[in-house]
Amino acid sequence: MSARTVWRARRATVPVWERRPLTDRSKRLLLEGDVHGRYAGHNESEAGYRLTAALALACSQPGRQWTPADFHEALLYSPTPGGWWARKLRERKGGEYAETKLTAMLDKARRFADTHGTITGREDATEHVVEIRHVIESLAWRSRGGGAVDLKNLAARLTLCERSGGLDHTIAVRPLAEAMGCARSTAEQSNGRLEKAGWIVKEAVGRGKNHGTRWRLQVPPAVREYLAGADSGQSLTPHPPPQLESVPDLHTFTDTAALADVMAHDACHHRAHGTSGARLLACLDPTEGLSPAALRQATTLHRTTISRHLKNLVASGLAREREGLYYLAPELAGPVRLHPDDRALDQAAEQHGTTGMGERRRARHARERTNFQRWLTERTLRYRRPRPRPRLVPEGIVDPATGELLDERWRGWDTSDPARPVWLAPGAIPLPNQPTPTQAA
Repeated sequence: MSARTVWRARRATVPVWERRPLTDRSKRLLLEGDVHGRYAGHNESEAGYRLTAALALACSQPGRQWTPADFHEALLYSPTPGGWWARKLRERKGGEYAETKLTAMLDKARRFADTHGTITGREDATEHVVEIRHVIESLAWRSRGGGAVDLKNLAARLTLCERSGGLDHTIAVRPLAEAMGCARSTAEQSNGRLEKAGWIVKEAVGRGKNHGTRWRLQVPPAVREYLAGADSGQSLTPHPPPQLESVPDLHTFTDTAALADVMAHDACHHRAHGTSGARLLACLDPTEGLSPAALRQATTLHRTTISRHLKNLVASGLAREREGLYYLAPELAGPVRLHPDDRALDQAAEQHGTTGMGERRRARHARERTNFQRWLTERTLRYRRPRPRPRLVPEGIVDPATGELLDERWRGWDTSDPARPVWLAPGAIPLPNQPTPTQAA
C-alpha cells in the first residue's frame, strides 16, 4: 500500500477537527452546539448564522486556517451539532449554494482576523482596555461642551469592558446613566458626541425588552495622531481634537477607575459636589499634594471653579489642605489613590441634602422600563390580534334548526358564510364560497 493511499485512508477516518486542531471552546461549540445560548438571535435562522460565523472566525485564526473543503466537511458532511444551520441550508437550497455560502463566510472571517489581530485570552483583551484607559487619562478633557460628561461615559464603559474582558460591550442607556450618575437624556447626548468623535462604534441596536445596544470602544485616529505628534515634539495637528484641551503632565491626570467609583454616588450629584468635584477627587493623592494650578492643568477647570469645589470638598471631609496643597482624605485613601468609603461619602451627601437621589433615579428608570415593556407587549398583541370579519348576513335569515330560509329577499344567495354571501345562478346547487356568474366572468 502506497503512502498516498495510507494518507487518504487516515484522512477519511480522522475527523477534520482532530487534524486541524481548534481551541477547546471552539471545539465544544462545534461538537456540542450553542448550549449556553451565547449566539441566540431573534429567530432560529439568525442564531444559526451567528453560530456559523463564530465557527468561521475560530477556523480563521493565525496558525489554524482551515481550507473551504475542511470547513464544508466539518459543517455540511459531518453530523456535528454546530453545523445544523449549514445542513439545513443545504436541504433548502442545495449543496452548491451551501458550499458557496460557507466559503464566503470563511473568507470574510479570515479578512476580519487579518485586520483586527488575534486575542488569545482574557489577559490579551485586558491589555487593549488598559491601553485605551491610558490614552484617555493622558488627555485633559474640556469641561465645557460636554467633555466632562464624556469622560464619565468612557470611565463607565472602561469598567464594563474590564468585567466583560474585551472592547465589545452591551449596555442600555438607562443603566449607563445610572453608572454615570446623570439623567438619561444627558447620557444619550454624550453617546452621540462620542460616537461622532469616534470613541465608540455602535455595532448593533438593542431591540425588544431586555436587549441593550452593543458597542465597541476604540481610540479615534485623530487622537492617536495628536498623541504621536505630542510625544515626538512635532505635533502633526496644530490643535487638539474638539473634546480635548492639552496633554497634562504625567503626575497630574484624572484616574478614570477612581472616577467610576465615585461619580454615581449621591455625594457627586449635581446639587452637591457634582462632576467637577468627582473629577478633582479622582486627581487627588493621599500622600502627594497638588496645587490648584496642577489641578487646573489636569481638569481644565477654571481657577475659581477649582477653588470653590476644593473648599467644599475640605468642608465635607473628603479632602485635606496643607500649606496650599490639597490631599485626599485618609478615609478615602486606598492602596492606589482613591478608595471610596461609603460612610464618608454618605455624610457628604447628607450635608448637601442629596441623600437618596441615586435611588430615586434608579426607581424612576425601573418604572420607565416597566411601562415600556407593558407598552411593547400591548402593541404586539394589538397587531397580532386577528381582526373580526364583518357580518354581512343579518341574524335570523336562516332557521338554525331546520336550515329553512326565513327571508325571501335572500333567496338565491348562499349564506353559509355570514361574512361572505355568494349569489347562486337559478337552479344551481348551493356550494360554499361559490362565485357569482358576474365574478366568474
